[in-house]
Amino acid sequence: MKREEDPKLVVTPEVFYRNRRQFMRHGSLWGLGHVLLSRTGLAGLAGLATAEAYGAARKNAKFDGAGLSLTPEELATSYNNFYEFNLDKDVTPATKNWKLDPAAWKVEITGTENARAFSVRELIEMGGGEEERVYRFRCVEAWSMVVPWTGFELGRLIAALKPKAGMKFVKFTTFGDAKIGPNIAKLPHYPWPYTEGLTLEEARHPLTLLATGLYGKPLPKQNGAPLRLVVPWKYGFKSIKSIVKIEFTATQPKTLWQELAPSEYGFYANVNPEVDHPRWSQATERVLSKSFFPKRQPTLLFNGYAKEVASLYTGLDLKKNY
Repeated sequence: MKREEDPKLVVTPEVFYRNRRQFMRHGSLWGLGHVLLSRTGLAGLAGLATAEAYGAARKNAKFDGAGLSLTPEELATSYNNFYEFNLDKDVTPATKNWKLDPAAWKVEITGTENARAFSVRELIEMGGGEEERVYRFRCVEAWSMVVPWTGFELGRLIAALKPKAGMKFVKFTTFGDAKIGPNIAKLPHYPWPYTEGLTLEEARHPLTLLATGLYGKPLPKQNGAPLRLVVPWKYGFKSIKSIVKIEFTATQPKTLWQELAPSEYGFYANVNPEVDHPRWSQATERVLSKSFFPKRQPTLLFNGYAKEVASLYTGLDLKKNY
């Protein structure tokens, strides 16, 4: 989908974030991917699939990335935040002991008529099958990238699950097992497990995606395998990784970052150049690239998806409800 301004984004520099993390390691993807063809032709979850088989997902022409330049795959898969593993951007080495079996992964669903644990393949089928969409991704740390995701609309899954009457929000939970994520035990003051939430209206929006892959391949561990959320108009921390539970609730759920730093991370977390983080500006962003010479570009309201999502927030003070 073209962004409002239809800008020609050039892959421009990424730099050290707050001088904490090195940007010289571009590890190769871990060999993940127990996948098998779903009814849309994309790999499902029964055996190891080739990249060619996984790349058979239909490409959604409405989200073809016109006017955008894709971030190099090796950067998008080696510059990540996944605090359950470590605080460094190169998460891959810390995932090496995680013996992930996507075919055995279960996601517990509650607050619906069909409340039970589902396999990822079941969710894919209930969600109408997988497709590829190119989205802009904006981190709250003021860097951005452009990624071709494979996944399915969360809204279609919600329709199939049939939430109970009175449900207004959706809560998502990541695994909380320190045997998988060694950093969980090292950060006992964090309110693990990682949780996030959306309003039911946000979750049903056609842009909201449950992703199973990127760049025509299964999600790597460091990118949130085997199932993650992608909400392109919100800051990246809302796009929770490695989901194990989806709950439909009547009240707004507390999220990990809200509990840990409520003055810095709000529930809505919409990309907004006029609402700064308390410790840095959100007016501009760095585009992830291999260059060492950083160049900024203006941050766009709702990450450039204002035409699609602004109506969700009619009458809402975006500065108070950050």
